[in-house]
Amino acid sequence: MSSKHNFDKATELTIQSSGVYRGQTSESYANMVGPFGGVIASTLLRAVLDHDERLGDPISLTINYAAPVANGDFKIVATPSRTNRSTQHWYIELTQNEQIIITGTAVTANRRDTWSSTELSFPDFPNPDQIEPTPLDSAPPWAQNYEIRMIKGAPLAIATTDYPDSITLQWIRDNPNRDLDFLSLAAICDAFFPRIYVRRKELVPIGTISLTIYFHADAETLLANGSRSVLGHTRALKFFNGYFDQTGEIWSQDHNLLATTSQIVYYKS
Repeated sequence: MSSKHNFDKATELTIQSSGVYRGQTSESYANMVGPFGGVIASTLLRAVLDHDERLGDPISLTINYAAPVANGDFKIVATPSRTNRSTQHWYIELTQNEQIIITGTAVTANRRDTWSSTELSFPDFPNPDQIEPTPLDSAPPWAQNYEIRMIKGAPLAIATTDYPDSITLQWIRDNPNRDLDFLSLAAICDAFFPRIYVRRKELVPIGTISLTIYFHADAETLLANGSRSVLGHTRALKFFNGYFDQTGEIWSQDHNLLATTSQIVYYKS
């Protein structure tokens, strides 16, 4: 029997009662300070997906990082605020030592077959087998859990070519391989190096304040992707007085838009 994947260990929760869970940070997903924000977001999403009252699949998730998560145990409470015929609204809190550290909201929904269309065009770039894996030996521990093949926009600390913008295009998948699902997709939405590190070589302190993800795929679509790499495309629109935005898309190799994401990030400069 194969052992549990590091990602599943990192997002594992123990149910205390309906909607109340205990979890623990993972050294495997440590960042420069505290745990990788993407795996924290996925853990809060797991609290919703594991809830016995959950309706449908996630269509949106917003996580507000109110304070740094300390290494160790934490408590998560996920509450269905309102359930409608096809949508369900959630409020989520992560606490440590009785203090609120993270707040979040999520919406789950039962999708039905309707007219559908994707207006955004798939970026025209090489397939993952045409790109060499990006060396990540000097990156924080969380990055070692991914195979990243960067097409453009590596941090200037490891890049060989300067670019006049903050755009990054990268193929990414879990390492070792793991089939894509809503939890891993949520983490991948945050698995871009901060935009300011693409523009500047100086590694200034940064921290995500708020992260939002919109899911544009159902569970069946993600299952069909298997463990194949997905394409991440992100950029910043403005850096201003200590905060910058970061917006992006995640695509499957068959040109299916799986998720869009945005966040606001604090930086000290």
